Amino acid sequence: MRTRRLALTAAAVAAIAATATACGPDNSDAAAPTAPVTKAAAPSEPAAPATAAPAGAAPTKTAPPKSPAAPAGSASAAPGDKSGYGQVCGANDLDFVAKAETQAGGYLLISAKAKSGITCTLPAGHPVIAFGSGGIEAAAFEHGAGEQITLSGAKTVYAGIMTKTTKGNQAVQYTDVIIGIGTPDPNPVSIPVGTTPVDKPVVTNWHTLPKDAVPVS
Repeated sequence: MRTRRLALTAAAVAAIAATATACGPDNSDAAAPTAPVTKAAAPSEPAAPATAAPAGAAPTKTAPPKSPAAPAGSASAAPGDKSGYGQVCGANDLDFVAKAETQAGGYLLISAKAKSGITCTLPAGHPVIAFGSGGIEAAAFEHGAGEQITLSGAKTVYAGIMTKTTKGNQAVQYTDVIIGIGTPDPNPVSIPVGTTPVDKPVVTNWHTLPKDAVPVS
């Protein structure tokens, strides 16, 4: 009788409540023990079979990784940039030489070229020429402004200074000339010229040939 009751209890686990009620008394001395309820594990679902790509199908393209964005505020220099290229010449960009000439009654020939590694544009017109701390400035000898000139490497330009245009003896002696490019030039240059009488000086425009920089009418 006990064996039959256990078999029925096991068969009814899925349809009966979790707690099974013990059977009523019978001729046995003690009631049969209640069988422990055991939950059956749910059967696992079969894994889906891998689907092979049909023959001849084009492979899936993978997008290339994106380049990291440039940090804000950064900037990239264009290739071939050269420091100083294309800038307007200042006096401190140039090397100057002064030479006393005897032609036309005597004048100073100023030659100028760009310093090593600099390419700059010399504005059209004449250099700003002054003598002494009092600022005796040379007037323009030529009426036209001429053309701007690009300086680089060994290219040289010339300007002529007639330091004394009067016939009297009121000239003042100076040993240096101050040269500026443009008005005002924040970095004028002073170069030695030897003892030179100065009175109402004049200066030519910049020229690419020294013969064109003679201050004579």
